[in-house]
Amino acid sequence: MTVAILFSITFVAAAITILADYRGSRSIVYFFRPLTMLFIIGIALLGERGAGRQYQITVIGGLLFSLAGDIFMMLRRKRFTAGLAAFLAANLFYIRAFLMGLRLQFSIRPFIPLLIYAFAMVWILYPRLGKMKIPVMIYVLVIISMVRLAAERYLQLHETGPFLAFLGAVFFMFSDTVLAFNRFVQPFKAAQAIILSTYFLGQCLIASSV
Repeated sequence: MTVAILFSITFVAAAITILADYRGSRSIVYFFRPLTMLFIIGIALLGERGAGRQYQITVIGGLLFSLAGDIFMMLRRKRFTAGLAAFLAANLFYIRAFLMGLRLQFSIRPFIPLLIYAFAMVWILYPRLGKMKIPVMIYVLVIISMVRLAAERYLQLHETGPFLAFLGAVFFMFSDTVLAFNRFVQPFKAAQAIILSTYFLGQCLIASSV
C-alpha cells in the first residue's frame, strides 16, 4: 500500500470520526478514532523519507502514546488526566525524535512567538484550571518545547521531512489549544471538529516526516 492511498484512507476515517462524534454515534467513534491513528502509524511505518530507523521508532512511540490518549479522551466518561499523561508522553517521544542530529547552538527566532503563546495560555487558562493547574502548565511547557525543537530541526536541516514535522507540531499544538479553551474557558459547537481535524492533520504530518 502506498503512502498516497494510506493518506486517502486516513482522511476518510478521520472524516467519519468527526461526523460520528457530532451525531453522537459513540460506537462508530470508538471504532474509527483509533483506526484513524492506526492508519497514521502505518504512514510512519512506511517511512518514505529515509529519516533513519531510530527517528522512525521514536516517532512511532509518540504515535502509540497518542493512540492511548485518544482512547482515554473518546470515552463517554473521559479520563482527562490519563489522556493528558498519554499525550505528555507522546510529546516527550517527539522531543526525543526532533533532537536527533541537531547542533547544540540553537536559533533565537522561534522563541519569541512561542513565548507569546505560552504567556497567553497561562494568562487565559491558569485562573480556570482548579486542581489541574500543575498538570496543564507542565503540558503547556512540554508541547512548546516540542514545537520549538521541531522548528529548530527544520532551521538546521532545511529538508522536507523536518518541515513536515514542524507543521505537524504546530497543528498538534493548535488542536490542544482549542481543546483547552473549549474545556476550561468557553465551550463552542465547532470545537470538536477543529480539535480532531487539526489533531489528525498534525499527526499525519509528523508521521510523514519519517
